[in-house]
Amino acid sequence: MDLGAGQAGAAGANEVDALLAMIFAQSETARYICRKLYRWFVYYVIDAATETNVIEPLAVILRANNYDIKPVLRALLNSAHFYDLVNVGCVIKSPIELNLGMCRHFSFVFPDDLDYVRQYAHWTYIRNQAVAMQMDLINQPNVAGWPAYYQLPQFYEMWINSDTLPKRNKFTDTMMTTGHSSGGFKVVADAIAFASQFTTPGDPNALIDQASQLLFPIPITANQKTYLKSSILIPGLGDYEWTAEWNAYVADPTDAVKKGAVNTRLKALFQFMLDMPEYQLT
Repeated sequence: MDLGAGQAGAAGANEVDALLAMIFAQSETARYICRKLYRWFVYYVIDAATETNVIEPLAVILRANNYDIKPVLRALLNSAHFYDLVNVGCVIKSPIELNLGMCRHFSFVFPDDLDYVRQYAHWTYIRNQAVAMQMDLINQPNVAGWPAYYQLPQFYEMWINSDTLPKRNKFTDTMMTTGHSSGGFKVVADAIAFASQFTTPGDPNALIDQASQLLFPIPITANQKTYLKSSILIPGLGDYEWTAEWNAYVADPTDAVKKGAVNTRLKALFQFMLDMPEYQLT
C-alpha cells in the first residue's frame, strides 16, 4: 500500500498536525468522545435510542464548538434525559467516591492543615482503604486506568465483588463507630451533628426521610423506612420514645447519659443505612 512519501525536513513536523486534523475531521471521533462522557456521567448502556437522541446531538455540539468539552457537558447535564428517574442512581461509586463521600456527608474533622504529620496519617488511612477496595489512587494498573471505567460489559459494576463489598462496609462501619485514631487525634462520624442538620430530628419519620434523601440517590420504599425506624432506630418502641430521648438531649446536651442514648441509636441507624445497597450508588 502506498501511503505517500511524507514531508521531509522541518516540514515533517506538520505530519502530526495533519494526522490529528484527519482524525478530528471524522464524525465518529466526536461520537466516540460523547459516548465516553455519557458513560462517565450517566450510564454505561448506550442503546440505539440513546445513540440517536443523545449521543449524536452531543457530537454535533462538540464539532460545532471545535471540540470544546464544556458546551457538551452543559447540554448533557442540563438535559431532561440526565434527570430522568431511570438514569438516576445508575452508577456504582468508586472506592474513592465512597470513602470521600462519607467524609463529606458526615463533615469529618481532620487535623489542621499545618498539622502535617497527623493529617497525612489520616488521609493515608482513607487512601489505603480505597487500595484494599481495588483503587490505588494515582497508581492506575495501566495506561487505560481502572477497568471499571472502560471494560465491557460490566464497567463500574466491577467495583463490587465478594472481596470489596465487605471492605466497603467495614470502612463505613469503622468510621461511624470507633473511627480512626493516629497521633492522639480521632477522625470519626458525628452522628448527632449529622442528625441535627435536619428540620425535625426529633421526629423519627422525618429524620429517616431526610437522611435517606441525603445519603441515597434513589428513593427507598416505605417498608424500608419502617424497618429502619422500627428495627434499627427504636426497635420495639413507639415514635414518642425517640422524640422524648431527643428532646431530653437537646434540653441538656452536656448530660453524658442523655447524649449517649441518642448517639448510640443514631450511630446504629446510620451505620445500617451506609451498609445498604443504595449507598453504593451515585
